[in-house]
Amino acid sequence: MFGNLSHLALQQYWWVIISLLASLLIFLMFVQGGQTLIFTLGRKPMQKTMLINALGRKWEFTFTTLVTFGGAFFASFPLFYATSFGGAYWVWMAILFCFIIQAIAYEFRSKPDNFLGQKTYDIFLFINGALGTILIGTVVGTFFNGANFSVNEMNLSRWETSAYGLEAVLNWHNVALGLTVFFLARLLGIMYFIRNIEDEDLVRRSRKHLLINAIPFLVFFLAFTIRLLVMKGFAYDPETYMVSYEKFKYLHNFLAMPLVLILFLAGVLLVLFSLYKTVFTDSIKGFYFGAAGTVLVVFSLFLIAGLNKTCYYPSIYDLQSSIHIENSSSSHYTLTAMSYVSLLSPLVIAYIYLAWNAINKKKIDPEEMENESHVY
Repeated sequence: MFGNLSHLALQQYWWVIISLLASLLIFLMFVQGGQTLIFTLGRKPMQKTMLINALGRKWEFTFTTLVTFGGAFFASFPLFYATSFGGAYWVWMAILFCFIIQAIAYEFRSKPDNFLGQKTYDIFLFINGALGTILIGTVVGTFFNGANFSVNEMNLSRWETSAYGLEAVLNWHNVALGLTVFFLARLLGIMYFIRNIEDEDLVRRSRKHLLINAIPFLVFFLAFTIRLLVMKGFAYDPETYMVSYEKFKYLHNFLAMPLVLILFLAGVLLVLFSLYKTVFTDSIKGFYFGAAGTVLVVFSLFLIAGLNKTCYYPSIYDLQSSIHIENSSSSHYTLTAMSYVSLLSPLVIAYIYLAWNAINKKKIDPEEMENESHVY
C-alpha cells in the first residue's frame, strides 16, 4: 500500500498528519487559555477550585499531544527538528519551562504541607497559559515569516543570531499570531467552563468575558490573515530546489487548493458561530463548534505553509537554506514504515474519545469538589 507511493506522496501524507496534530494541539490549548482566567472568573475559593479541576482533568491531553507533535515532526522531517529545536533553543526552552511548571502546579497545588502555597502554583498556571500560548503562536508565525538560520551542503544547520529564536518576537506578524492563539485559547477555555461547570454566577460572568476576549481575538486574527494573504511567500522549484520569493504566495496556495480554502472559511464561520451561540443565547454547546472551527482553521494554515511547493521553514538569512518537505524529510523507507504505524491512529482517537466522555460525564459542582478524594 504505502510502499508503492512515491517519496513526494509520502512527504505530503506526513505533512497532512503534522498539520492535523498541530490543529489538535492548538484546540487543546483551551486548557492554557482557561488557566489565564482563574483569577478573573474565580472570585470565590470554591469557584477557583472548580475552574482548576475542570482544566486539571484535561491538561494531560494537551501535554501528550505536544509531545506527539514533536515526535512526529522529528521522525518525518528531521532537518526541521534539528534546525529549529537545535538552533532556536532559547524560545523552545522557554516553552518547555512553561509546561514544566504547569505539571508541577497540578501535581503539588493541593498537596498537604505545601510550603509554596496554592497562590504560587496558581501563578505558575497563569504563566503557562499566557506565555505558553503566545510563544507557540509566535514560533508558528516563523513558518510564514522565516527565521535566521543557515544550512550547509552537509545538512548541518547554524543559527545566525545570538538570541537563538527569541528574535521572532520582534516581528509584529509573528506576535499577532501569538496573540491570536492566546485569545482563542481563552475563548475556548471560557466556553469549556460554561459547558462543564454548574455555577450560575460563574457561567454568567463567563459569558460576559467571552465577549470581552472576542474583540481582541478578532482584531489580531484579521491583522494576521490580511497580512498573510498579501505578503510575499517562499516558493521552491521542485526540479532544482532553488528558492525564490513569490508575491501573494499564500493567497495563491489557497486558490490552488480550493478544498483547503473551503476548510479555512468553514472553520472561521464555525468559530464565529460558537461565539454568537454562547454570547447571545443560553446554549452551552458553543465549545464544540469553536473546537471544530479551530481545528479546521489551523489545519488549513499548516497545509498552505507546507504544500504547493512552499518552504514551511524559510530562512531570511540565506534564502537557499530554506526548508521544505522535499529537502527535510526522512527516507522513503522510514516514511513508509511510519505510515503503516499511523494506521493505528483510529484506535488512539477512539480511546481519547472514550476517555474524554468518561471524564465529562457530569458537570463539576461544589458538592463534588467537597466529596471528591482527588482535587487539584
